[in-house]
Amino acid sequence: MTGRQSDRRLPRQAASSTLIVLAGLLCLAGATRLGMGVAAALAAGDNNIHADATAPEAPAADPADLFMTLRAREVRLEQAESRLAQREEELEQARAEIAAQMRALAEAEQRLLDTLSLTESAAEDDIARLIAVYEHMKPRQAAQMFSQMDVTFAAGFFARLRPDFAGAVMEEFDPGTAYAISAVLAGRNAAAPTR
Repeated sequence: MTGRQSDRRLPRQAASSTLIVLAGLLCLAGATRLGMGVAAALAAGDNNIHADATAPEAPAADPADLFMTLRAREVRLEQAESRLAQREEELEQARAEIAAQMRALAEAEQRLLDTLSLTESAAEDDIARLIAVYEHMKPRQAAQMFSQMDVTFAAGFFARLRPDFAGAVMEEFDPGTAYAISAVLAGRNAAAPTR
């Protein structure tokens, strides 16, 4: 190689090196812009995920700012997750309390039904004994007692008497009392549907 050829190559190599450096700088600038776009997208995404989060910060210009932005987002997410876990725990506790109250209510309802059943049974036993007492009276004595009662009340007892004894007592009534008790007995089921 002559000296002239060597001088021509040097400017070509320098130009080539300059182009490589320039291309590298352009790639680095593009990567930086891409990084800034990612930071902006993350900040916007954080705003959409949590409505109660603060407004997204401006995109970071350097990696340290990008790291701080991501760290702040992570902290906000951890706080939101902690609040959600606490809320879930409170809801679970409320569910347990409601279930316990429902069990207590069901037990109280059962006790009330048992008491009502016992009361109805006792009242039915008392009425049955009273009917038996009336049926062991003479028809005239029973008629005198029924005549002293309110007609509707007397008709309630009269409907439960044995038919033969009820007929004998009815013979002892004056016609007005006999009619009134008969009318109440006949009208008790008049309003009931026939079909």
